[in-house]
Amino acid sequence: MSGEDKRETPIGESGQVENGAEPSGTGPDGPVEMPEGEDLQAALREAEARAEENWSQFLRARAEMENLRRRAEKDVAAARQQSLEKLASELLGVKDSLEMGLQAANEDGADVAKLAEGSELTLRMFNQALEKFSIEELNPEGQRFDPEAHEAMAAQEATDVEPNTVINVVQKGYRLGDRLLRPAMVIVAKAPSGSGAGS
Repeated sequence: MSGEDKRETPIGESGQVENGAEPSGTGPDGPVEMPEGEDLQAALREAEARAEENWSQFLRARAEMENLRRRAEKDVAAARQQSLEKLASELLGVKDSLEMGLQAANEDGADVAKLAEGSELTLRMFNQALEKFSIEELNPEGQRFDPEAHEAMAAQEATDVEPNTVINVVQKGYRLGDRLLRPAMVIVAKAPSGSGAGS
């Protein structure tokens, strides 16, 4: 076959390729519009501007959150310091009273009755300080043993109370609000040996 017999793809007057051939820039779903050079640059600049604005907003939000966290930590530290100052102020009065009582006890001819009265006053001051800070004393004598607030040191046979009743408080406990500071050290009652015999 000679070169004159080679067929060329016909092109219509509109410049489109005929006989089903797809020209460059055309997809299976139709023509694909390609942005011109200037439009592409403008779109790119717009995208970069949006990205920069989003990044700036993120940085501002992060800085604001960090400032809020630091402010909260500062407020908590200030509140804690203020509470400690109030407690220290109350305890200083107790310390002064103890020092005066000790000084009086070391004097010649110290009056035991007055020393006891001074000690009672000091103890009353201390209890008032504890109450101001919601520190509750736990003195459970006669109460049923509570493992959440009491610590049993020993069990002792008793006939006048029910088993597991606190019959002696070795050391008082203390609670701050709902938090146990120290359990009460107690001795609890138990049934006498052989108490069930003959029943």
